[in-house]
Amino acid sequence: MGEAKWLASVFDLGPDWVIERVDVDPGIKELRVRVARRPGAELPCPECGRACRHYDTRERKWRNLDAWGFKTFFVCGVPRVECPEHGVATLPVPWAEGRSRYTVEFETEVIAWLREASILAVSRRMKMSWNAVSGIMERAVRRGLERRKTEPVRRLSVDETSFKRRHRYVTVVSDPDAGRVLHVAEGRGREALESFYRRMGKERLAAVESVSMDMWRPYVAATLARVRGAEEKVAFDRFHVAKHLLAALDKVRRAEHRERQAEGDAALSRTRWKWLVGRAKMTHAEKLAFAKLRKSVEATAQAWAVKEAASKLWDYQVRGWAERAWLHWLQWADATGLGPVRKVAEMVRSHLWGILNAVVLRATNGPAEGINSRIQMVKARSRGFRNQDRFVAAILFHLGGLDLCPRPGQG
Repeated sequence: MGEAKWLASVFDLGPDWVIERVDVDPGIKELRVRVARRPGAELPCPECGRACRHYDTRERKWRNLDAWGFKTFFVCGVPRVECPEHGVATLPVPWAEGRSRYTVEFETEVIAWLREASILAVSRRMKMSWNAVSGIMERAVRRGLERRKTEPVRRLSVDETSFKRRHRYVTVVSDPDAGRVLHVAEGRGREALESFYRRMGKERLAAVESVSMDMWRPYVAATLARVRGAEEKVAFDRFHVAKHLLAALDKVRRAEHRERQAEGDAALSRTRWKWLVGRAKMTHAEKLAFAKLRKSVEATAQAWAVKEAASKLWDYQVRGWAERAWLHWLQWADATGLGPVRKVAEMVRSHLWGILNAVVLRATNGPAEGINSRIQMVKARSRGFRNQDRFVAAILFHLGGLDLCPRPGQG
């Protein structure tokens, strides 16, 4: 009994629970703390708090943090009560949440380690199976989503990230102002985004001022169908446009390089990085050499100039002036006669409405790209995910900004 009294001072079980005894098994290095309801303590209904009669008792066991190198468990015959209004219910216990098989202290420790290390590393440290650790992560995410407040979100960013090779994706919706993931769904079809909009509800959707995305048709269609006034809120990301222009520039460079190489001219050999990286990262000497190079290669220099001009069109504040500037740029891009550049110009022309929205709303998917990079780090640290549900859970665990830790007696 001496050990029981001492442990009662270590574990805060509240006034209605007592430690009856402690069983130690040195052979398997296991310690069991036997807990019971204090004799005479009321048995309140978990729903309404009314004092009820005892119905029966269910034996349960919870893993706690190791003590002195011993695996430690709480063991208790938990009473069930019979309430006239709410029927038979199990009393909550102050050391664990709901039906969890772990104490609050243990789950909180596992969650803290999961923030820092992979599931495999945590399973080794905590002497648990991989599935058990993954289960704690998934429960933490469900708990966090249930607690998440439904406050208005002013801006949204929509992006996709790869789950596996062979074009398997998940759709990720984030709040760029808070830097957190709001929604992850399988695939990148229209339904993957519409499911998020339905869950947001009309009132919260009405508060959205911009939805930044690339030009993926299913995302555009879902937003136009669900978000009121989406024609003025959908913002096509500048980095998406820049990526297409960089690809077009590289195609022009490679084509011109082949033509010149056939004539014995190696001016464009090993110059790819100069065209793609930009002048900002060059030394003064490199800038002078690059200026000389541009004068000697007409087609590639033209494509580069078009790309550079486009990067300056995102600084307008008035829609009318921005539209005039973009239309002038489109005329110039068409006039180059360069196939890859004209193809990008055609894409820009058909999506100009959303590009202008991005300009005047100052909306960008830059934060979403940052989140995507962090998602890839989560995936790399876990050496990939075979199960897509676990991949989704890991994204929300690390990037959802959720309140993850359990609370005694809840659930």
